[in-house]
Amino acid sequence: MGITTENIRKNYDLVMEKVENALNLIHDRPIQKVEIIVVSKGQPAEIIHRAYHAGIRKFGENYPDETLKKIPEITDCPNIEWHMIGHLQSRKIPIVTTYFSFIHSLDNLSHAKKLNNGMVKASRKIPVLLEMNVSGEDSKFGFNASDQKHWNELLPIIREINQLQGLEIQGLMTMPPLYNDPENTRLYFKRLAELLTYFQEQFPENNWKHLSMGTSADYEVAVQEGATMIRVGQAILGPRPSRN
Repeated sequence: MGITTENIRKNYDLVMEKVENALNLIHDRPIQKVEIIVVSKGQPAEIIHRAYHAGIRKFGENYPDETLKKIPEITDCPNIEWHMIGHLQSRKIPIVTTYFSFIHSLDNLSHAKKLNNGMVKASRKIPVLLEMNVSGEDSKFGFNASDQKHWNELLPIIREINQLQGLEIQGLMTMPPLYNDPENTRLYFKRLAELLTYFQEQFPENNWKHLSMGTSADYEVAVQEGATMIRVGQAILGPRPSRN
């Protein structure tokens, strides 16, 4: 049978309780609102359906074609929001422009332009976060933002994206290196928050309101460092079924 709707609700409430505890540790800045994007990649439609009936509306997906297969099975879930949190491939952009409500992982200018074309054709405007590679890992997607000395090189890119009528920049996202100790990720969350402040100063006309950072492994640290969106999957929905 797998995880129940009741279990999902309890897990969600526990995560929110930990978020509130993390916020209570903040003393040097205003407490921000934190949204939980429940990561449903790899989960079957049945689990998403149960999560929906547990009160969850915002789901994070990595693979648009996988999401597309689930959608017909959950047509009785109005107001569901699909958030694109994985690397956006060009050939998957039509799916995103049709079904997704929010993009956390815009990581290059070429894809921004293609995404914009799709949104304009659909007469839609979609909020996007710019994915930043603040660790410098070759294995990570995102604009290279590991060295503060080169942050100014990102400004022309943002100016171009700002001209795209189908997109609205609302903040930044990152994926830090994976550590056993979540404290080791704090440095990267701090760096992303500092980068957001830098962009706020350079582009005050933008609404830089979101920092999407933190997963099941490290979301409490991310919240302490300014996350407004955390992407939590297995801590709420349980382990993903084996692909086999």
